[in-house]
Amino acid sequence: MNEHISRQLREAAGAHQPDRARMLARVQRGAAGPAPRHRTRSGLRSWPRAAIAGLAAAGILATGGLAMAGITQAPPPSEATTAPAPPSPVVTPTPTRPAPPATTAPTAPATAPAPAAVTPTSPRPTPSAGSRAQNGPLWSAGSIGSHSNAYWSESDLVLRTSQPLTSLTVELRVAQTGGVRDTGNWRTLPADDFTVTVQEAGGALVYRWILKPGRTVPPGEHQFAGQYNHATGVRAATGDGYRVEAQSTGGPAAVWGGFTPAG
Repeated sequence: MNEHISRQLREAAGAHQPDRARMLARVQRGAAGPAPRHRTRSGLRSWPRAAIAGLAAAGILATGGLAMAGITQAPPPSEATTAPAPPSPVVTPTPTRPAPPATTAPTAPATAPAPAAVTPTSPRPTPSAGSRAQNGPLWSAGSIGSHSNAYWSESDLVLRTSQPLTSLTVELRVAQTGGVRDTGNWRTLPADDFTVTVQEAGGALVYRWILKPGRTVPPGEHQFAGQYNHATGVRAATGDGYRVEAQSTGGPAAVWGGFTPAG
């Protein structure tokens, strides 16, 4: 029963539209006049109506109070204000740097082209003075090897022949300038075609290659070399020399000469 009454009161309170003016007038009349007399009824029959009336009055007052509080607390509408537009930035023109004057690069004086380097087709050392580098089919040149140093040297002989050789003897003489001692020798022709000897004779270290009987040296360029130690320092090769004797179809031929210093 109470729940039903409460729901009816809530619905009535939600649907009621309070009249503030009439409510204030009633309150004023009640305060001015004598309190009305009511006839007392039995408690069992009059209680629901009295309770309903009290609850309704409480709901009306509560609703009106809420409305008045909302009206009182609502802030007055503010006038629309327009923020002033920010001032436009002042653009200061950047001073332009004048372009540098055009310059003309000085013209380099014309130079004569360098002469082209001439590369020989094969090594051809210049024979020393007092020698015979060429004879018949033979051509020869002696030099000190470029990899020689203050303790060790190599004497090289280049021999060319335009005809086959059926007999050949090559001899290198290294003057004994102090500490000269054999360390080896080599040639570009087959080792089995020659008899090789190394010995000291006449104050010199002598390397000798002799072509074996029945063997032939073909046309072309061939090399012979003797290697040796010597006293510390730059060794002078002015007392050194070579001699070659050969036999070809055109007859005997011989060449000889010295050794140019290492370049």
